Amino acid sequence: MNIAVFGGSFDPPHDGHKRVIEEAIKVLDIDRLFVIPTYLNPFKKSFYHDEQKRYELVQDMVKEFEKVDVLDIEIKQKKAVPSYETIKYLKKKFSLDKIYLIIGADNLKSLSKWYKYQELKNMVEFVVATRDGIKIPKEYKILKVNVDISSTQIRRKDFEQD
Repeated sequence: MNIAVFGGSFDPPHDGHKRVIEEAIKVLDIDRLFVIPTYLNPFKKSFYHDEQKRYELVQDMVKEFEKVDVLDIEIKQKKAVPSYETIKYLKKKFSLDKIYLIIGADNLKSLSKWYKYQELKNMVEFVVATRDGIKIPKEYKILKVNVDISSTQIRRKDFEQD
């Protein structure tokens, strides 16, 4: 079985996230795509929406996709969970041939700082979603997603309306 994993804060989920999912289904040779909201992003201190609300919002966003499942495996742990641990768990739980790990181009500069990066790199093929005109090295598979929106922009807009 070939899978793609798309994790993140999804705080809140938006059209950019949805486009990443649509493009991944179209471009990648996958049987399932797992969307995995974090309990706490290892690079962030807090969230706008709590983990349960984010999980529900993501479920609502992907309900139209047949090949997509939202997993709460990181949320249930009630702590920041490195991608390495999540991928290790999925490899144990499922018989997997190929794992694509989808990240946004904005994560490229910190990728080498991820927990057990070298081991993770040996377990997955990174797929990078375009974002903010960031140049993506040719070594990565690319998802062309041209949506000019971020969760940060949405949260800012919400604060301005309050």
